[in-house]
Amino acid sequence: MPHHEVAKALRGNAKSLRRDMTEAERKLWRALRGHRLEGISFRRQMPIAGYIVDFAAPAHRLVVELDGSQHGEARGARVDRLRDETLSGLGWKVLRFWNPDVLKELDGVCRKILEACEEEKAHD
Repeated sequence: MPHHEVAKALRGNAKSLRRDMTEAERKLWRALRGHRLEGISFRRQMPIAGYIVDFAAPAHRLVVELDGSQHGEARGARVDRLRDETLSGLGWKVLRFWNPDVLKELDGVCRKILEACEEEKAHD
């Protein structure tokens, strides 16, 4: 997948987010980094279409977002819906998990990520 121009401010913000990951993001990243999940390549805090997604598997057009409690509020849910629609319109599938799910059920989260990658591969 070719690289696209990313605004300097957005790139800087992504770098900052990589440095200051939440506990759930760190835990999931340990499971995903270095092709650890069935050889799939993931990037963290990747800029796409003016957004910074938590994790992305570009070869599978998959975005994985981890949500804290603010995402359950009306405004957060509205912003997430718009973001998901934009990413979906660009051909990305978006999976969302609550932080506690990652912290308590990491195997189940990884299984769902693998299933999404398999579904994408089946559609090729």
